[in-house]
Amino acid sequence: MKIPALPLYAAAHFWVDFACALLVLGRLEGGGDAVTALLLYNCFAFAVQMPVGLLADALGAGERFAALGCGLTALAWGLPGLLPAAVCAGLGNACFHVGGGLYTLNGSGKCGPLGLFVSPGALGIALGTLLAPGNAFPAPVVVLALLGLGAALLRWGGGVPNAPLDLAPVGGTEALLPLICLFAVVVLRSFAGTLCAFPWKGELPLVLACATAGGKAAGGLLADQFGPRRTAWLSLGLAAACFLLAGRAGPGLAAVCLFNMTMPITLWGAARRLPGARGLAFGLLTFALFLGVVPSLLGYDLLPGGPLSAALAAIVSLPLLLLGLRRGDAPR
Repeated sequence: MKIPALPLYAAAHFWVDFACALLVLGRLEGGGDAVTALLLYNCFAFAVQMPVGLLADALGAGERFAALGCGLTALAWGLPGLLPAAVCAGLGNACFHVGGGLYTLNGSGKCGPLGLFVSPGALGIALGTLLAPGNAFPAPVVVLALLGLGAALLRWGGGVPNAPLDLAPVGGTEALLPLICLFAVVVLRSFAGTLCAFPWKGELPLVLACATAGGKAAGGLLADQFGPRRTAWLSLGLAAACFLLAGRAGPGLAAVCLFNMTMPITLWGAARRLPGARGLAFGLLTFALFLGVVPSLLGYDLLPGGPLSAALAAIVSLPLLLLGLRRGDAPR
């Protein structure tokens, strides 16, 4: 099935993540409890995607949830105070991601479109983080663009039917182990991002974001070309080797790119196990993203940051991902 609105969803993904980073980090500059604000934002942006995804599965119409996400993110810019804005922006982020993810998953049975949808978010976060200090970016531009994108999604972002809600995984109870493995892979990938404490990281934020985005896009396209399992072997095996040399920018950027190639693959793997609850599948893995960053947000160092820890995360992820992608009774 064709998904002609995919470029629109990808552009909106960039702008929603940009707007959220710009708002929340910009207001942190004005004071407030940074730990509480970041925990609340990440909880609503990622963990809450599970119930939002289930609601979207029941109601369908991914474009409406995506447009609602744009509207809530715009509303957050008008709320006074750090914490209410963080909660509203997080909820907007969750609604948008579920709506866009549902559109992409329902419209294509492949990994490539998923990679193209999720990849712009890394660029939006990076640019929003860079421009947040000083609150120099004009708020009306952000809000008007969000409202415009929401209207465009309502007008042109539909046309992909939603599957009837069915919470039973393909393969029955035997599908639970693959889902747990995929969940664990995403937790590890998120946690590994907090371990990348490399000396060059702060000097190349946009280049690092491009490596992250490029990895997500390339991972989906390569998985469609060569198969998800072969792509998993290639990406995680090479990522582990490059992480060991990540004290230098070149190998480090390559490692980040390779490691992020698994993102669309895990989303595709979870969705094919839950074809009647693809929004829930999407939200399940974003909840895993949230769990991976919680220790860092709370100030706990479970592992020392650096090349060895990051390489270990890639090595452990490989067998888990291969188990998560095993065929069983799931449709190919």
